Amino acid sequence: MQLAVRDCMVAADAFAEVLGAEKVREDELRVFNAKRTVVQAGESEFELLEPAGDGAVASHLERWGEGIFAAGFSTDNPGALARRMDDRALRFREEGGQIFIEPDQTRGMRTVISRWSEREPVGLISSLYEVTNIVEDHEGAASFYADAFGLDASRFCPIKSEQWGYTGTLTLFDPPSRLDRIELTQITEPSLAMGRFFARRGPSIYMCYAETGNTGAIRERLEARGSRYTAGRENGGGNLFVHPTALHGMLMGVSRANLAWTWSGRPELARA
Repeated sequence: MQLAVRDCMVAADAFAEVLGAEKVREDELRVFNAKRTVVQAGESEFELLEPAGDGAVASHLERWGEGIFAAGFSTDNPGALARRMDDRALRFREEGGQIFIEPDQTRGMRTVISRWSEREPVGLISSLYEVTNIVEDHEGAASFYADAFGLDASRFCPIKSEQWGYTGTLTLFDPPSRLDRIELTQITEPSLAMGRFFARRGPSIYMCYAETGNTGAIRERLEARGSRYTAGRENGGGNLFVHPTALHGMLMGVSRANLAWTWSGRPELARA
């Protein structure tokens, strides 16, 4: 995930304190006129972007404050994906081996594509596995992403939540090996939190989700910092929702390993 933050070092410290993240590199991202600090938690990376001047990151901070700026995915063949998107007249930019796609080219989800690399997990999560993209039409969005990114739509899973007020699609990339997917949500109850967010921002990124082998350790760290969170009770527990104030504007769910298969079409894979 990419986040727009006011101070990379302060944000990196928060990720270290909550998730046991480790700083892996610093550089500049000219495409957004931003300084970048990358921290790793589990197998995944969080790119913390601090404005170096006028640009998309500065504009995001001015309009919305700190928070999720873009969703990141990986592929072992960025060139082939770039050619596929080019064939479909999707505009993008490239820098430092990454592909950057603006939200007006997708369904409100600013996107960064990186080359896949294997990493030894660090910290308290195992990996990020989901980003939530709120859309106007989840079926149309699912067809768009399948075509744009070469996904197999036969692997997708319908999803519905009366508790959170949406219906949608999980664009599972490689089930049952991994949970990785885009969660496409279409609002059914505008008065709830996700509906209010959509009313303000329209099609956009709402949150992300990670897996962990130890929700208790993360909960203890949040409590030690006085950070806000909610412990989910559905599906036997094992879920945390980390409040955006704890991680510089990013709402993040954290689920016990494999628990998310309970609502992802393969409940038999969810460990007791």
